[in-house]
Amino acid sequence: MLRSTFSDRPSLPARYRDSALFVLLAVLFGGSFVAIKTGLRELPPVLFAGLRFDLAAVTLLGYIVVTRPRSTWLPRTREDFVGIGMAALFLIALNNGLLFLGQGTTTPAAASVMYGLNPILAPVFAWWLLGDRLSWIGALGIGIALSGVILIVQPSPSTFTDASAIGQLLVLGAAAAVALGSVLLQRVGPQMDSTPLTAWAMAVGAVLLHVASLLVGESPTAVIGIGPETIASIVAVGIPSTAVAYAIYFGLIKRIGPVRANLVAYVVPIFAALMGWVLLGSSVSLWTLVGFLVVVAGFALIERVTIRMELRRLYHRFEETSSSKQTPPCDD
Repeated sequence: MLRSTFSDRPSLPARYRDSALFVLLAVLFGGSFVAIKTGLRELPPVLFAGLRFDLAAVTLLGYIVVTRPRSTWLPRTREDFVGIGMAALFLIALNNGLLFLGQGTTTPAAASVMYGLNPILAPVFAWWLLGDRLSWIGALGIGIALSGVILIVQPSPSTFTDASAIGQLLVLGAAAAVALGSVLLQRVGPQMDSTPLTAWAMAVGAVLLHVASLLVGESPTAVIGIGPETIASIVAVGIPSTAVAYAIYFGLIKRIGPVRANLVAYVVPIFAALMGWVLLGSSVSLWTLVGFLVVVAGFALIERVTIRMELRRLYHRFEETSSSKQTPPCDD
């Protein structure tokens, strides 16, 4: 009865639904940079990252257990277990450990731009590990994108000891972990659905982050006596910006493809900078803005074929819509 009730509800056309979800995803991912920055005022970074995935794993696994048959969310093959391990190590533990460490000394806008390099780095790892061919134009695009990073960090003898530059490089390490982990996951080829795999990876990754937190000398008692703003930041990062956002992200990958879904990485900095300015008073430097535009130009070169095909598809759809509006109705 409940299923039929939901199926009878009117739904938006797929293109409008996915566009709305794309914007929502950018808002959720962008807000996570601000929430992380807020929580780091009271919490040590690796412990905070572990708490994020404690909450996200419980939320997402609980949802999957309630809504899906048991046979669909339990890992069964060797590839499933290896895939969960790879995702937990690279996509959860290394990614978030480095991201949270880096955000302690850099702005949400700069961090989101550096983190948005993961779609640029993925082709490099795919060429190395999967043998995917990389054209000279693609290599040029990667070079241009990396020059955008140089514009943001502006390396010099003094910046090698500057906390902000070190923070940005740590965030770049997080982006590299995401790119490498994604390629390794593709190479392993797990059989289970991506959403349960992500939920299990969150759970295992949370354990790895808590172990790492103890190894670097962080105290678990740091959570005692934290203020309401920090509690709100844990909830905001753990549920909307992780459990909900990851579910939207993997759904978009399935429906519109990974390349179009990963374009969100270039919308996230806009919302991260906006929310960082409104909520935290963080400024956006001119070099961060210029570097972001250079990174986007590099991505456009790497994915030029896909972008050209998508623009043609949108143009043909626009022509069809225009012609249908101009055709007069037939008289009876």
